[in-house]
Amino acid sequence: MPKHRLSKKSRYIALAATGVVVVAGAGIAAQTSMAASAWPAQKTFTGRAFDACTAPSLPAMSAWKKDGYYSGVAVYVGGKNRGCAQPNLTRSWAKSVNTLGWRVIPLYVGAQPPCQKSGNKERFTAATATSVGVSNAKDAIAKASALGMKPGSPVYLNMESYDIADKACNDATLTYVRAFTKTLRAKTYRGGLYGFSSSSAKAIATAKDRTDLPGNLWYALWNGQETTTKDWPWDPKLYTGHSRGHQYKANSKETRGGYTINVDRNAWDAPVAIIG
Repeated sequence: MPKHRLSKKSRYIALAATGVVVVAGAGIAAQTSMAASAWPAQKTFTGRAFDACTAPSLPAMSAWKKDGYYSGVAVYVGGKNRGCAQPNLTRSWAKSVNTLGWRVIPLYVGAQPPCQKSGNKERFTAATATSVGVSNAKDAIAKASALGMKPGSPVYLNMESYDIADKACNDATLTYVRAFTKTLRAKTYRGGLYGFSSSSAKAIATAKDRTDLPGNLWYALWNGQETTTKDWPWDPKLYTGHSRGHQYKANSKETRGGYTINVDRNAWDAPVAIIG
């Protein structure tokens, strides 16, 4: 798979450590206790989306849009653990792809859990989980805002695989995620999380205490099924009302309109950025 979030080597190590087997909007009530009138209307996209390590060039984005297969694109807006440089990702790029009709999904590669068996530039501990979650969220808001993504937009926190059976590590991770999400909401940005169905996404979906958890969940389950419902692994009442994304295939090398890009495929039914 491409080094979308952590390095390629580090991501394999993280997956192996958790025993993962790789096979082949939410309404305002789910987002915050604030009055609905305080929030901009959610911009929802339902359809196919891709994510690539580096945001493609504008000519490539134009060619792929004309091809018509995808209409959503996820981009890595920031984070110390982001795996690739982003020479194309500017405010002008975001405005231009939005004008082309793309629906943009912001991802932030934040600090990773203390028990994760992979190399990365930033981790949190049980003692720092809250403070790091707050600082990461503030940075994510700044990065998204600099790209022209307005309040009301979601930011999806990228959480790679870790051992959720390690209670101390899992508790610290949930503390970090809650701090990140709460800080986003205080600035009227919607919370989301990207993670694996066997670990990080599972930790969020199965947490008994739902306080300050993200209102949108993007789960990686590489089963080749383009759906956000038929293979949903958890309580079917969770994350309904346009709150789910499903990354169903990784490392798909595709050529469209003469441009070849290595992507991950996603079925999408969740909030996307509001770009002005």
